[in-house]
Amino acid sequence: MKRQDDYQERRKHIANLSDEELYNKFWETTEVVVAPLIELGRKNTTPSIERSVLLRMGVSSLDTQKIVEGCMDRNLMGKGAGHCVYKLSKLRNIPIREASIKLSEGDGWDEVSKSFKEVK
Repeated sequence: MKRQDDYQERRKHIANLSDEELYNKFWETTEVVVAPLIELGRKNTTPSIERSVLLRMGVSSLDTQKIVEGCMDRNLMGKGAGHCVYKLSKLRNIPIREASIKLSEGDGWDEVSKSFKEVK
């Protein structure tokens, strides 16, 4: 089966654009396509996604489950597990790895929860 080539027909609406106009059109179209995905990412997460984020931050796989459960227990999933680790790291001026260990051991959750409430 031969594919019907309709490239010339489909490109008529952009045929007379300059390189700069094509460049701008590309990025405008990309924004339109990606915007719903970004919105979904902001409003929706899962424990699996949060564990994945933590792993990419260098958190031990054994600690990720405890941190995600800590987030769920404190209604902080919307903030993001990685954000919670980062927040404790900044509050105590300690490395990310150390903050993740503390949270996995149950230490620091009150500080993190309080800091998110103060921001509102």
